[in-house]
Amino acid sequence: MIRSLYTAVSGMITQEAKQDVITNNLANINTVGFKGENLAAKQFDEVLLYNYDKKVQGKNVRQNLGNISLGSRIDDVKTNFTQGTIEKTDKTFDFAIEGRGFFVVNRNDGISTNNFYTRDGHFHVNSKGLLVNDSGDSVMGKNLQTGAVEPIKLQEDKVAVDVQGNIMVKGTPTYKLQLVDFKGANADYKNLKKVGDNLYSGNGAQEDNKISVKQYNLERSNVNVTREVMEMMTVMRTFETNSKVIQAIDETLGKAVNEVGSVR
Repeated sequence: MIRSLYTAVSGMITQEAKQDVITNNLANINTVGFKGENLAAKQFDEVLLYNYDKKVQGKNVRQNLGNISLGSRIDDVKTNFTQGTIEKTDKTFDFAIEGRGFFVVNRNDGISTNNFYTRDGHFHVNSKGLLVNDSGDSVMGKNLQTGAVEPIKLQEDKVAVDVQGNIMVKGTPTYKLQLVDFKGANADYKNLKKVGDNLYSGNGAQEDNKISVKQYNLERSNVNVTREVMEMMTVMRTFETNSKVIQAIDETLGKAVNEVGSVR
């Protein structure tokens, strides 16, 4: 009886975690380049049930009753990196990546400077002439005059960017957007971690000249609203079912304590 109570409670905890993931996905429907998440659940290791009620030649012997699971638990929260819809805009510093790949941005928090990766290509030029994202992080690129990888600094608001990410000012190539991808056994998307502000951290980033960029475009979130709403309804029903199971078990335990074995 107590075991079944634990099983139902573990189910409720798992469904609550799923609800948090779904809510976050729905809250970022309009976030540029956002990648939805899915929570994977798995059951606890099964245990073997047995008793010694069976008698052979007057002696009690062990009798296997079978395996039983102790409920479900959270396995992992996985990010869906499929591409979202690319939509046309009228802004010079809006960029979208077609297919695989990431932009690189540099963040200085006053203590250290670190590179992060993003699919959000909604950039602008700040008061210092640096190309930055909405959080103020510098967009990284290769200086085509010196060959150095550095924050992109532009003196002009009117620039043209080709599909390879080359930034041209008045027809002269000045920078190339730093575009990277993660490939290989120890450098794939499974090792990327969300760090907030639509950014990812990870090891094994490699520059990829085959990544295609579209200026005057943005990649929308890949969250499927219909699917998320259906998942939410399923989660709510499952949570409610587990709640009713707990209520039934509680009532049964109450009767066992107060009525079974009582002297009348």
